[in-house]
Amino acid sequence: MSTISGPAYVVGDNIDTDQIIPAQYLMLVPTVPGELRKLGSYALSGLPDALYPKRFVAPGEETAAYPIIVAGRNFGCGSSREHAPIALAAAGCRIVIAETYARIFFRNSVSTGVLFPYECAERLCEQIRTGDLVEVDLQSETLSVGGVRHRLKPLGDVRPVIEAGGLFQYARKAGMVSPR
Repeated sequence: MSTISGPAYVVGDNIDTDQIIPAQYLMLVPTVPGELRKLGSYALSGLPDALYPKRFVAPGEETAAYPIIVAGRNFGCGSSREHAPIALAAAGCRIVIAETYARIFFRNSVSTGVLFPYECAERLCEQIRTGDLVEVDLQSETLSVGGVRHRLKPLGDVRPVIEAGGLFQYARKAGMVSPR
């Protein structure tokens, strides 16, 4: 896969893990397929309705129409729950593009290998609107919207870990641990 495209879901600054996946849904076990789908259906359900009247996952649905999230600063702050990137991915998100991340969310995204956590130097959350069609080129590490191309900060050494499906899959492929 070299490009990911579709409508973007746009959020602002300081979106914490309780907004990404509220604590009452942490009892769902991501390794159980039915529970993983349920977890995805609650992704970003902690966002305040007044600020985000359009829900990431529509009521009654298990997945979102948005494969790409565009965010402001400090995305994924709060607790260190691995459920946050897993819930987003279970809902169909493949990429989050934020100005900055809470380091633990970034690390959880890489270690689980469920989504690409790109950073951008520009404040794209003020330039892009929810529903805008965007395309992310993983080879050139750019985001295009409305004919305008924006550079993303390269993922560097973490990219092969994400592409392998997470830290343990990467270690198996690299011969660092024995295959199952």
